[in-house]
Amino acid sequence: MSTDLVTWAANLAREHLAGLPRRLAHVEGVARRAGSASEVVDDPALLVAAGWLHDIGYAPHLVRTGFHPIDGAEYLTGIGASDRLCALVAHHSCACVEARNRGLSTAQWSDEKTALRDALWWADMTTTPTGDDVEFPDRIADIYHRYGPEHVVARSIREAEPLLRQAVENTADRLAAQVK
Repeated sequence: MSTDLVTWAANLAREHLAGLPRRLAHVEGVARRAGSASEVVDDPALLVAAGWLHDIGYAPHLVRTGFHPIDGAEYLTGIGASDRLCALVAHHSCACVEARNRGLSTAQWSDEKTALRDALWWADMTTTPTGDDVEFPDRIADIYHRYGPEHVVARSIREAEPLLRQAVENTADRLAAQVK
C-alpha cells in the first residue's frame, strides 16, 4: 500500500476537520474500516485515502454548495487530486441521490461501481458518527433518528438504501471469500 497517498490524505483530513472532532472521529473510523477491506480492492491505498477524505467537504471553509460530497470533490479537484479519488468522494454512499434531491448533480464525476467503490460505501455505512463499528441496519436507523423522517438526508437514504445494502453485502461477501 502506498503510504504516501494515505499519509497525505490523513494529514489533509486532520488539517481541515480539526475543528470538527466528531466528524474527524468518524473519518478516522471509516479509514480504519477501509483498511480492513484492502485485500478485496484493486488499489488499497486509494480506498484508505478515500476513507480519510470522503467527508472533507464538511470543513466550514470548504463549503460552497452545502452538500459535503460535492464540496469535498470540488476542493480535491482544485488541489489536483486524482480524478478517481475525487469521484469516490463525490459519489460516496450513493450521494448522487441526495444531490438530486437537493437540486445538485454529481455528474461531473463518474461513479465507478467497482469493488473499491463498494468497499468505501461499506466502510462509511458500517461506522458510527463517532468512529465505532456498527451493523448496517443500526447505522441506517441512527440516520433516520438523527434527521427525522422528512429531512432530505433521511429521504435520500431511504431511496438509496437498496443500493447501499447491496454495496455492504458485496463487500462483506468479498471479505468472507478472503477468509476461506
